[in-house]
Amino acid sequence: MNHEGLHFIHVRQSGLYFVATARTNVSPFTIIEFLNRFASLIKDYCGTLNEKLVRLNFALIYELLDEMLDYGYIQTTSTDILKNFIQTEVVDTKPSSLFDLSNIGLFGADTQQSKVAPSAAASRPVFSSRSEQGSKNEVFLDVIERLTVVIGSNGTVMKVDVQGEIRMKCFLPSGSELRIGLNEEFSIGKSELRGYGTAVRVDECSFHEVVKLDDFDSNRILKLHPPQGELTIMHYQLSDDLPSVLPFRLFPTVEKDLNSNRLMVHLKLRCDLPPKSQALNVRVHLPVPKNTISLSQELSSPDQTAELQQSTKSIQWVISRFPGGSQLSALFKVTLYWKFCLYLAEEKNIWYLNL
Repeated sequence: MNHEGLHFIHVRQSGLYFVATARTNVSPFTIIEFLNRFASLIKDYCGTLNEKLVRLNFALIYELLDEMLDYGYIQTTSTDILKNFIQTEVVDTKPSSLFDLSNIGLFGADTQQSKVAPSAAASRPVFSSRSEQGSKNEVFLDVIERLTVVIGSNGTVMKVDVQGEIRMKCFLPSGSELRIGLNEEFSIGKSELRGYGTAVRVDECSFHEVVKLDDFDSNRILKLHPPQGELTIMHYQLSDDLPSVLPFRLFPTVEKDLNSNRLMVHLKLRCDLPPKSQALNVRVHLPVPKNTISLSQELSSPDQTAELQQSTKSIQWVISRFPGGSQLSALFKVTLYWKFCLYLAEEKNIWYLNL
């Protein structure tokens, strides 16, 4: 965005906006990469990223910026270099506990299984004197997938796109070597098939710069020397031809109220994930006629929200947390603006009735 000679470049993470301004014609991709890296550093030093932690740790964040920038020029974003200069201690909102299962974060799941660590274990700060006193050499891995599906009015799936990433949070000393083994039948592209079983296929993938691919082609092993903190070691994408059925099923019903200018849209959405799993931040975009003027809704649970977006002429149904094996429903009453034309033959006039 440009306003009065100023260029505004921003990214949004965890509900917060990170904004940079420039008077010259700078590369926007460089600034966006810097802002994303800055947000990741705040997570490394503060444990998580939210508005309250930013307010409490303003001095720490200011010191980070002071070391990363010099008169507007980027100096470094390396965690190994910055940790030698940052002296301000992080202010926690509450002490981290390995037994606190009330917090559901990115790393770790809300489960009682011993093989899965609670999310609070991975949300503690990476760089602080308190974390170093009782720190453990730990690594947390999480696979995050964003599923985008286009469904027709009859419930038929028209288009599917999966964007995934393998994210790591590392508490190991810098320079430690890690080896991550992927499925031996992992293949890239439709032409590359490995093994005799069902192939784990993606259309394309990319890796972080610290990942060494010496043994990837032969053994599907990723070798890396990760820095301390959080990083995404792999991105992948898959479209249309999915190896398994979709984890969601949508049952739409549309009725027209003949006595008024309303459409009754009833949606049922079922989550076929395992009962111990859950989907987060599920969004359903429902296109509506261009002459829609208002919306009223009846939702089956308080965890849902819905609103009419006039700019895109669509209803956005948001489900913050969708447990596996459950079903949610919503009834939308869409009010339309109709212009009826009434012709009176006797007077040969045309009357427009706005209802």
